Amino acid sequence: MTLKSGLIGCAALCGLAMTTQAFAACEKPLLYGDFVRSVCKEWPAYPGQTITATSQFESGFSASDSGPDGKYDLDLAVLSAGNAKPLATYHQSAAFVSDAFRLDDLEIDTARYKLTPDLRAFGLRVNFKGSSGPNPMDESWLSLYVKEGNTLRPVLERLVMYVYSGEWDTRCAGERANTVRTIEIGKTSSHGYADLIVKSVTTSMVGEGEGDACEVKSSTGKPVLTTLRYDGKRYGLPDGFKGVQ
Repeated sequence: MTLKSGLIGCAALCGLAMTTQAFAACEKPLLYGDFVRSVCKEWPAYPGQTITATSQFESGFSASDSGPDGKYDLDLAVLSAGNAKPLATYHQSAAFVSDAFRLDDLEIDTARYKLTPDLRAFGLRVNFKGSSGPNPMDESWLSLYVKEGNTLRPVLERLVMYVYSGEWDTRCAGERANTVRTIEIGKTSSHGYADLIVKSVTTSMVGEGEGDACEVKSSTGKPVLTTLRYDGKRYGLPDGFKGVQ
């Protein structure tokens, strides 16, 4: 283990211990930096409960001299106000890879993901940013989790909700496009869970010329609706809908 990775490991473990109470109160986490992303949010559907998410440099993995490139674990928890002991947790080792396609941020999504009359999911959005100006690549992934006893279970994994990509000269000439997706709860269900209706809207941009003669034309396609159905374990995703690394 390198000195850098040893210090990171110590900081992560010590920091996590200190942030448990802060998370319970949904205060700003004490542990946040190049090697850690953490966030907490109160869950409006369940007053008094808080959702926390932390993604930190994989334990035992040596950081490169160039920066925080490598694998990141994921820890989720649902906490009760005033009680540091989690009601439910989830851990995934090596959940993400951060390199030229960089892990940028985490967001907790508490929209009304009502999958059954008595069950509501929450979402985790993971944002990535590419490092190339001429070949931009940004994405945001959404995963949904449900509480089952003292565990959290993923029922939807890595649905790409936003993607921006292209090839251009960083000034004008070239092509770029972005796709934005939204989710609605369907009126039909599969294996007891509501179907999810995903609306995708893509906007394309084409630039030509240089300087004052630069002309950019944009066009937005018609919305495309896609139905996601639960197979008894999770929602299946069509080709091109799932974030990969």
